[in-house]
Amino acid sequence: MDSIVIKDLTYQYPTAEVPTLKNVSLTVKKGELCAIVGANGSGKTTLCNAIRGFVPIFYKGDISGEVLVNGKNVQEEELGTTAMDVGFVFQNPFTQISGVAPTVFDELAYGLCNMGIEPDEIRKRVEEIMKLTKTEEFRDRDPYQLSGGQQQRVALAAVLVMGQDIFVIDEPTSQLDPQSTDDIFEIIKLMKSMGKTIVLVEHKMEQVAEYADQVVVMDEGRIVMEGTPKEVFANPKCREYHTRLPQCTQIALELQEQGIDLDSIPVTVDEMIQMLQEKRKN
Repeated sequence: MDSIVIKDLTYQYPTAEVPTLKNVSLTVKKGELCAIVGANGSGKTTLCNAIRGFVPIFYKGDISGEVLVNGKNVQEEELGTTAMDVGFVFQNPFTQISGVAPTVFDELAYGLCNMGIEPDEIRKRVEEIMKLTKTEEFRDRDPYQLSGGQQQRVALAAVLVMGQDIFVIDEPTSQLDPQSTDDIFEIIKLMKSMGKTIVLVEHKMEQVAEYADQVVVMDEGRIVMEGTPKEVFANPKCREYHTRLPQCTQIALELQEQGIDLDSIPVTVDEMIQMLQEKRKN
């Protein structure tokens, strides 16, 4: 079964003059990482809110089409029921952190406690996730005394410990430096290795090209391109939608425009290095 199936989804906020999402259809297979990219205001976050059932249940407005998560129509489910299937990670970890847990251990245990999980099981799951996400060193620290990157790692761990199969992650590295960004993507890589389905909104295309199985480009509420990172980023048409390309891809396209013959357009640094090494041999 596909984890997420969206069919002809159109949605308009109550005070908006035009729909924010327009006839969006998308399938995300189980265990895949689907990256949603596009300019600001293209509808990425609204699409995320549709997947987790927040539109129109929470935000109201007019909606047509279907959003199926694990075969269930989220518009027909109670919001709390959808949350059992879909974990959500906010852009700002301050929004994610509960504010009532005195330590990182307690923060990770908070959601499990609310679900009525047995204490021994909670301790076991929290210890395991802290080890996997390398947040053990923060165990006894106040979450609000951590750096932004550390807080985002804790936010991801606090969602991962809940055990959902699907994660929607909205720009988790937008406020982070390069090292913290790498730390976050190590956890996302871990999620993939655990067979989790991930929908990721992200502007750092180098990481998208490296980790995504599927890239979806949005523009003015519509899906305008879709495919593997190679199929999307190596296509010159991608630049028409104000989407930043991976640096190596941008360089390769500019070289091609200057008349330099390239066998292919790289989308990752490893591809660029391999291509240059082969050219040097020849």
